[in-house]
Amino acid sequence: MSDSQPHQFDLALPRGDLWIFGYGSLMWDPGFPYARSCSALLRGYHRAFCIYSHRYRGTPEQPGLVLGLDRGGACRGIAYLVAQRQTESVLESLWMREMSRRTYRPRLVHVDVAGERVRALAFIADPAHPSYAGRLPVEEVAALITRGVGARGANVEYLVNTLRHLEALGVREPRLRRIHAMVEKLRAHRR
Repeated sequence: MSDSQPHQFDLALPRGDLWIFGYGSLMWDPGFPYARSCSALLRGYHRAFCIYSHRYRGTPEQPGLVLGLDRGGACRGIAYLVAQRQTESVLESLWMREMSRRTYRPRLVHVDVAGERVRALAFIADPAHPSYAGRLPVEEVAALITRGVGARGANVEYLVNTLRHLEALGVREPRLRRIHAMVEKLRAHRR
């Protein structure tokens, strides 16, 4: 990676192939080439709608919410193995997508993949960032998701795609299901 690239960070990546952990849109739209993908478990963080979206799933006037990894609990997602020869280009595209506003902190974390513990790059919510929403009440999360529309589409689509891919992994997320049920009620009420 060149010194002028915006994705410079002080994280010593392992040599060779690189695992990347996806827990939200990276599960259903990774946007990069990979050699292998597997169900993975990350301990110490949980998936939460804790990041205000002012561009992709909302606007500054009407923010949406996207997922972040927040402290505590565990999170099942997908780990992608990127071949060494592609890591630089993959990191460049990931930085443009995930780090443009520095809402996340890139970290190497340990994840369980197919009975093996590996180190993977993950994007952790930064609680010091102004876009960090923290733990909002389910009603507020549902209202923001119902109204949010940004450059990548409706916030509701983001929620539905995430739930669909979690179901494919055999993962049940009761809080996300409650949010979805409330979103559907709000949408029905608006019609």
